[in-house]
Amino acid sequence: MPQGKLQVVLVSAKGLENTDFLCNMDPYVLLTCRTQEQKSSVASGKGSEPEWNEDFIFNISEGASELALKIMDSDTGSQDDFVGEVAIPLEPVFIERNIPLTAYTVVKDGEYRGEIKLGLTFTPEDRESRDFEVEESFGGWKQSSYTD
Repeated sequence: MPQGKLQVVLVSAKGLENTDFLCNMDPYVLLTCRTQEQKSSVASGKGSEPEWNEDFIFNISEGASELALKIMDSDTGSQDDFVGEVAIPLEPVFIERNIPLTAYTVVKDGEYRGEIKLGLTFTPEDRESRDFEVEESFGGWKQSSYTD
């Protein structure tokens, strides 16, 4: 399983279901990869066609197989509304290293709820340098007091 950094470029969404009846919703995205969760800014008043143009970095380690996106509508004075979600498998980006901007289908209760556009870039960790750093942190010949 690859290890390294996953860069997510969250661009925009379209065709989302507007969960606010009297005005445009204020959507944001929760991005989750295993135990790491990050939140986009709130696209205030952008309704069903929000734009974010934000970058997120995740540290990828053993067992990371998908990126989960949950689109929410920020509501003042009440609980935020769930708009839809996307599960993106990470294997293609591990192989290709870069997935250009792609529109992914947003679903809620198994039904189509619009699209979200993002790009993915994976930078593998250089295992040799990591092993060297780990070894050096435990001491090495520089800290030895051995003399001939």
